[in-house]
This record gives sequence, C-alpha cells and structure tokens, in this order.
Amino acid sequence: MNYPNSINSKLPNVGTTIFTVMSKLATDNNAINLSQGFPDFSCNEELIGLVNKHMLKGNNQYAPMAGLMSLREIIAEKTEDLYSAKYDPETEITITAGGTQAIFTAISAMIREGDEVIIFEPAYDCYKPAVELNGGKTIYLQLKAPHYAIDWEEVKKVINYRTKMIIINTPHNPTGSIMTAADMAKLEKLTKGTDIVIVSDEVYEHIIFDGYEHQSVARFPKLAERSFIISSFGKTYHATGWKIGYCVAPKKLMAEFRKVHQFIVFCVNTPIQYALAEFLKNKKNYLGLGNFYQKKRDYFNKMIKNSNFKLEPASGTYFQLLNYSEISKEKDSNFAIRLTKEFGIASIPVSMFYHHSIDNKMLRFCFAKKEETLEKAAEILNKI
Repeated sequence: MNYPNSINSKLPNVGTTIFTVMSKLATDNNAINLSQGFPDFSCNEELIGLVNKHMLKGNNQYAPMAGLMSLREIIAEKTEDLYSAKYDPETEITITAGGTQAIFTAISAMIREGDEVIIFEPAYDCYKPAVELNGGKTIYLQLKAPHYAIDWEEVKKVINYRTKMIIINTPHNPTGSIMTAADMAKLEKLTKGTDIVIVSDEVYEHIIFDGYEHQSVARFPKLAERSFIISSFGKTYHATGWKIGYCVAPKKLMAEFRKVHQFIVFCVNTPIQYALAEFLKNKKNYLGLGNFYQKKRDYFNKMIKNSNFKLEPASGTYFQLLNYSEISKEKDSNFAIRLTKEFGIASIPVSMFYHHSIDNKMLRFCFAKKEETLEKAAEILNKI
C-alpha cells in the first residue's frame, strides 16, 4: 500500500486518551481500575431482558434518524416532569450514540472557522478536539478550587464578537462540582442579547448528592432557548458500553444538529431504544440514582478518611478527587503511573484535563464499583 509522504494532522497534539492509557496500564499490572468511568457491576436485569425481548421480536433494523418516537416522547415527559420544560419530541429531541457524539455533533453544527468557544478547565477531553476540527478557537478559563466554581467576572472579560459558544458541564467531570441556580442566572445575564450558543453537558444529571437539585439549563427558559442539552443513558443505567444518549434543543438549533447527526451515525441502536422507551416509564429507574451513588461515595470516603490523601466530597458524578500533596511532590501523571505499577491501583491524573497540564497534585478515582472493589482500593490507599 502506498502512503502519502506526509500527513498534516488536524489534531497534531492529540494522542491516545488518558482513559485508554490508564485502563490498559491497570490491565497490564493487574491493578484495581478506578481510572476510567465505568461501573464494575451489571445494569438492571429487567432492562437487559427488555433489550433481549426486542431483539427476539425482530426490532433490529434501522431506527428513525432522530430516534424512536416512543423514546423521544418519554424523554419529553421526563424533561417536563423534572425541569418544567416542554420539548417537542418530533422536532426538538434526538437520540444519539452517547454523550460524546452528541457534544461533537452540536459543536460541528455551530462552529465555523475563527469562532471562539469558552470552556472551563479542568475540562472533559472531548470538547477541545471537536472545536479545533471545526476550525474554532478554544478559550480556556479555570474553575476556582477547592469548590471548582466559575468566576463569572472572568467570563465577562473574554466574551467578544467572536464568541460563538460556551460549554458547561454539571455535575462536573472530573471535579464532582455542581453549578447552582445563581450560576445559571449569571450565564443567562451574560449571554442575553448575544448570538452565543450553550452546550450543556449534563450526562450525570441524576447523580447528585446531599439534597441538591440538578440545575439543568432546561429550568431557565432564556438559557434553554439558546442551548443544546446533552444526557446519557449509559451513565444513568450502568451501561456505558451501550453508547446511547440524547440531545434536546429548540427546533431551530435541533434542525442544524440533525443535519450533522445524520451523516455521523444516521441512527442509534434500535432494540436498546425500544427497551429504554419501556424502562423509562418507571420513574424509580432513574430518580433513586443519586442516593445509590451517594452511599458509594460516602462508603469510599469513610474508608480512606484516615489516609494521607485529602478530599472535598464530590457533589455529583461518580468521581472523587484525592489530593496527594502530603504524600509526594511528584507530577500527578508520574504518581498515577507509580500507584498503578507499584501499589496496584489506577486513577486519572487531573492535569490531563487542562490544556497546559496544570498540576495541583490531584487524582480522580471512580467509585462506581462494588463494595468489595472499594474496600480493596481503600486498603491500598490507606497504606500509601
């Protein structure tokens, strides 16, 4: 096979994601994998049974491009029940191949050469490449530790006529922080009278703790009218490998979203859509998720409270940041590798979520695990 003499990469600084790297390192070293964000327990047996039922019924061919109407209708009901926001299932809801595809599609639909996109670091790693592939420029603002809050005065200073999009993420990966109603009010004020579009990554919407309510963009009509809201069934139903989620947005925005969506995946796994349309009818299948994961967070944090790691309990997601500054002065990437190889426990160095690898001596651990896994992990962490 003949290859071009040179390839001018569109993403010259992008390699294999840190999640893949650390998971492979965990496998190679037979380490407990608290790095990549997936549960080590099975999803609901009823849901698996529903998928199997629809496979056996022959529902295995292409679904409609935007998704099964029955699933879109139940999503519309769910969104109205939770956030008092009405979305038309015909024109304003699209089923996607996971949250990452939905985010990429929304960015691709809106961003042109020279457009500026504001993201908040530490940031999930799929935002920046999607912006750059579409010719946009990423503007980085740092969340303020220890609670990783947005400094809205800083946001105000960087907004200009080139600002096309702001990407927010709540509950936030990797920090576990959440945005408040006051945050949404400030975002609404800053974007009023502009053409700025919001991409709101809300894939952990049901995993929120300590009595807080998820402040979806959908709750705020003036924000919702300029926003793509992204959700994930994989996160909600412990089935990350199914890669299925959805996007809701006003009709004009969704029309542009679908123009791109149809040429990326066209449509999404059909039998799983049928199964989810049935499973979502029982609200208990998602409303208890916060309590479920809060117990795991509390269990994990309680077991390591006497360790040399320091922590602020996560307010959402199934990730917990641990500060190791009293243990080592190593770079977080080096320390994470050493923990995996020498101690048998894998995490994600938080510097990887910054474009300039800012090192605050933080590691991200996933607690979406069985109790026995968390116990083994805590035993190791307490010895470090």
